[in-house]
Amino acid sequence: MSQSLDRALTLMSQLATGPKTLDELSGVIGVHKSTTLRLLRTLESHRFVQRDGVHHYRLGTALFDLANLALEERDVRRAAEPALRDLNARLGHTVHLASYEDGEVIYIDKYESRHQMRMYSRIGRRAPLHCTAVAKILLADLPAPALQKIMASMEFPRLTANTITGPAAYLAELDRVRANGYAVDNAEHEDFIHCIGAPIKGSRGEVLAAVSMSVPKVLLDFDGLLSHLPDLLATAEAASIECGYVPRS
Repeated sequence: MSQSLDRALTLMSQLATGPKTLDELSGVIGVHKSTTLRLLRTLESHRFVQRDGVHHYRLGTALFDLANLALEERDVRRAAEPALRDLNARLGHTVHLASYEDGEVIYIDKYESRHQMRMYSRIGRRAPLHCTAVAKILLADLPAPALQKIMASMEFPRLTANTITGPAAYLAELDRVRANGYAVDNAEHEDFIHCIGAPIKGSRGEVLAAVSMSVPKVLLDFDGLLSHLPDLLATAEAASIECGYVPRS
């Protein structure tokens, strides 16, 4: 690495902790103030550094622009893959990744069950909004106006004895999802399969996607499925971190 580049990067690392004076920055990189000033002026011309008053410097807006672009370029499917693949390998059950797009919830990735009995689903297929764990996760995060718009045209066909069949019960279910941080499909979509889902979050805490684990009831009862909730939540958090999310300490 060139000496000038190394010094410039060191300056930006120092400014990341707060505004600094020319004297402070010169002391950090161990050069005369005139050399430090030339570096700062070059960084300032590219908006990586900006002057804060007369005597101080701080990070410039170009760094924030680059950070946002980098986060936008991250593909949630690619970023989440290692964590989802590991969950599937460890437990052997079907793992789905779904996203919300223009009023629909779409499966964007799938890891097949390692057991003989498998569920029918495929990448690109729409997930019913009223009875799947992934849809509950994604709709629970929508702003109130967007959710109201969906609810105005949402249908609630009864698919099993456990299917939610009305808007009031569904809104109450979304309240539980927000409170609990996860969702369940207790044989609501298909009467022989149940499912748990969790959110994958981005850098601002927004829900980017939902991950779920689906299991036939003959392999695992509902209590047994819920015993794997910590595994699912850990997977969702690991995937979220790869998407730029910073967990609260």
